[in-house]
Amino acid sequence: MAKPGYGKRSAPEQLPRRPGDFDHLPPREAYLASLLDRLCENAAMDAKTIAKTQPLYGQQAVRSALNELGRAGHLRRVRRRVTPSDDPGTGTGTGTGTRWVFHTYWSRTARDSEWWARFLDGDATPQPPAEAPRTAEPEADPGAVTLVTAPPHAPEGARPSPAYTALAQLGLRDPRLALSPADCATLEQLAADWLTRGTTPDHLAQALLAGLPEQVYSPGAFVRRRLIDKMPPERPAPEPRASRALMECTDCGVPGRPEALPGGLCRACRGGSDSALRTPTPMQPTELHARAAQVRASIRVPERV
Repeated sequence: MAKPGYGKRSAPEQLPRRPGDFDHLPPREAYLASLLDRLCENAAMDAKTIAKTQPLYGQQAVRSALNELGRAGHLRRVRRRVTPSDDPGTGTGTGTGTRWVFHTYWSRTARDSEWWARFLDGDATPQPPAEAPRTAEPEADPGAVTLVTAPPHAPEGARPSPAYTALAQLGLRDPRLALSPADCATLEQLAADWLTRGTTPDHLAQALLAGLPEQVYSPGAFVRRRLIDKMPPERPAPEPRASRALMECTDCGVPGRPEALPGGLCRACRGGSDSALRTPTPMQPTELHARAAQVRASIRVPERV
């Protein structure tokens, strides 16, 4: 497990787990993707920890595989700025000042860079839910009589809209506003206009039921008049809020906006190209040893006399 406030976070609205989720990936990436998909929340997802978790691949291979998973749309690294009062459960709730938490977001369902950018700004588009399997219907008795009660405006098997449902339930709250199916179908668009302006079905019902006269002779005409006269104003579009999150390069960890990290990689880790599909060229062993010797020499502390 990672430290509190770090580690794996699952992206929202993923499709259910099923065989063959990662068949589109190369064997190494598919193997590690299956492993990462089964890790619990807040599990450590750095290359060193993952290399210790399984026996097949070392740190360098794991690091390359994580880059490929980022290109395929399954993984993004994010650092998010929080105040102590924002997220006290992550270990940043004590003390003062602004802290950074680091998450690795994982999605079993592959996403494109535009989806990740919207998710980072808090505006992810949910995936449609998987269709539930249909159960076998019992055979109908030829001698039986079946009564079908469906709204005249809706096709068979379709669910009524929230606006239609809110109108149909008015009679359950107060019999004076009991509407017929034809009345609900006629007034459905007016009620839908209320809901598109930010009104909830419960608030809509309260506005229509408030201050009723002792007797309502024509519920349909009465509700129509109230829907028109009490129509709420259109709310102005909210001002774009500044995001407090930054995406990180999957390979080197440099922070940046999502549009600067296509495929989860910065320009340097993409080999200086804007194409997110180019694989970085690995360093030769001699170059790697020379680079390591330079780093050790630069951090060596001089002896005191």
